[in-house]
Amino acid sequence: MSSPETEPPQPDSRGPQPPRRDDPQADAAHAAAVAHPRKYPIGPVLLLAVAALALWGSSRLNWVTLRSSDGLTEPRTHQLNGGLWFGALTPLALVLLASVAAVLAARGWLRRLVGVVVAVLAAVAAVPGFAMLTHHGDTAARAARLAELPARAQVDQVTTAGFPALLSVLGALAAFVAGVLLARMPETTARLSGKYDNPVFRRAAAAAQVAERHAKAASGQSDTSERPDESTPTGGLSERVLWDALDAGTDPTDDEPGKR
Repeated sequence: MSSPETEPPQPDSRGPQPPRRDDPQADAAHAAAVAHPRKYPIGPVLLLAVAALALWGSSRLNWVTLRSSDGLTEPRTHQLNGGLWFGALTPLALVLLASVAAVLAARGWLRRLVGVVVAVLAAVAAVPGFAMLTHHGDTAARAARLAELPARAQVDQVTTAGFPALLSVLGALAAFVAGVLLARMPETTARLSGKYDNPVFRRAAAAAQVAERHAKAASGQSDTSERPDESTPTGGLSERVLWDALDAGTDPTDDEPGKR
């Protein structure tokens, strides 16, 4: 009696697949990511945006109203807005707005440096509003100088508005808190995705690594310390690199890519 014929194994229609072997480096990276998840600086970014808006709005509001007379003409009224009372308000608002992009693009010590700079600028931005709220300085003399009154003119009345000054102080406080948070932010915070996080660039880099391994294997010029793991056809490449290479159309298990 003849034994039944055994059907030959059918080839996998999906093509060669990389071995799903353990990757200690990938496991360690995954464990670190689970233990210390990467945080995005959403809070500081929102505070910076609010601070920039507050400083810009304060620069457009009237801080001081001045009434003057020279004895020859009718009394005149001069209104001094925040941009005139403290000329750095608008530039500081623009700097805080630009720092949002810097925070998203940087991380690590560079992001902490941005936080220190933001905190210093916030302290500077709070000075004029705080001085007006606490009635420090000669407001009448400063208003007369900024209004460019003639020498014969006399200041009759000076009225200050509390809300614009308070708005500038609140904006400076928000910026200061954002700066402190950025300065104390750990290394595990994430940054804005760049080209190395883009799947297209990641697959291209994986294909380049596989091609370099094939070239070294073909030339036989690799050193012992850099020689790929001969026990597997993948040469010790990480699992992520293998799958990215397959997505890019490169077979990491093909030792002779030029021969078909």
